[in-house]
Amino acid sequence: MSIDAAASLPSLDELLATAHVVRLPMATRFRGLDHREAMLFEGPHGWTEFSPFLEYPDAEAAVWLAAAIDFGWSPAPGALRASIPVNATVPAVEAASVAEILARFDGCRTAKIKVAEPGQRLADDIARVRAAREVLGALGRIRIDANGGWNIDEAEHAIHALSEFDLEYVEQPCATVDELAELRKRVKYMGIPIAADESVRKADDPLAVARAGAADLLVIKAQPLGGVRRALEIVAAAGLPAVVSSALDTSVGLSMGAALAAALPALDYDCGLGTASLFTTDIASPGLSPAGGRITVERVTPDAGSLAALAAEPDRRQWWLDRLTRSHALLRPAH
Repeated sequence: MSIDAAASLPSLDELLATAHVVRLPMATRFRGLDHREAMLFEGPHGWTEFSPFLEYPDAEAAVWLAAAIDFGWSPAPGALRASIPVNATVPAVEAASVAEILARFDGCRTAKIKVAEPGQRLADDIARVRAAREVLGALGRIRIDANGGWNIDEAEHAIHALSEFDLEYVEQPCATVDELAELRKRVKYMGIPIAADESVRKADDPLAVARAGAADLLVIKAQPLGGVRRALEIVAAAGLPAVVSSALDTSVGLSMGAALAAALPALDYDCGLGTASLFTTDIASPGLSPAGGRITVERVTPDAGSLAALAAEPDRRQWWLDRLTRSHALLRPAH
């Protein structure tokens, strides 16, 4: 399998020459992780990030590598805005911890709340969302993200139960495009939009969800879609509003997302690019943590001291170098 990358595909040796593998500690366990590993390297246009999640196969990881190369070896598209409004992200924590987490996101008036966590109940989701509403007040915006964790009936029931909290939208309530389309019909009268994430970034055809009328908006992530330019093409072809989000990136990866958000013709929603606040430290100071509910559009250069302090153990570094080698072998220059 071959995947198109930047027109001037750098050699593996070029990537290895500046490669750093870092391990960032998280303030709260998220996606089952208490640390996030990432590989960073420097291209002609600046630092870039390769950080597919550990369980992803090589073919999927190669798409993330294509995105990293695109960002480091090509100029960013023209920016239409200098800063990006961002949301807070609340993991599937106990309700009592919600206020403490939201306090880490300076000035954010929108919160994305994780729901449908395996092993939890709808009552846990309701308590978590209620706690967020109490912190944000009536004017704050709340969106929920189920990561495809409900079937259609469960999703319909949950949306009814959570509708009292004035939801901005529901992200990936069900796993499949067909389920999303059916659920959207069932809850349309409630006026709560359905957003698609995994049905775009993990799909063989990222436009299928738009063609099926299965979503009101798309959640777009630069790395999983193969880069900023590819993501812009998908948004343009889908013809739906887009929310740019992160994949738990370091500030280097967040700068890629910010470049994507800055280049969108319209930006109707706060973006999920404030996730540096979920780490206890980052690879740059200052990084791209929210300030006044926004992050700036800029390329981030890691601090040498932070790269050293956060360097992964030798066995983990070798694991990433091996993964980079395999992923690079799947790439070919774009034409």
